[in-house]
Amino acid sequence: MDVQDYLIAIVFGAVLGVVARILIPGKQRIGLILTVLIGMGAAVAGSWIADRWDLHSGATFDMIGRTLDWLVISMQVGIAVVGVAVAAVLMRVFDTDRREG
Repeated sequence: MDVQDYLIAIVFGAVLGVVARILIPGKQRIGLILTVLIGMGAAVAGSWIADRWDLHSGATFDMIGRTLDWLVISMQVGIAVVGVAVAAVLMRVFDTDRREG
């Protein structure tokens, strides 16, 4: 992977975070910026893991002049869903603005 692949992963991660938030049922108490940052981190982490462990499938597709792998995208989505879920749980646990009533 080269630098362009990681830059694409960051841009793709912005969308990925929002998709992960949609996939998790219920209301998450995290903001949009944190959701996008988690998605970006998940996209880069998924790309890095796939590159390190040579995890690539034969199922690819072309988008904006790049060939993308479905296995890598699946890992990115999985990491984003877990990241958003953990952030939502942590926000709920450490929320100091709870209203008793």
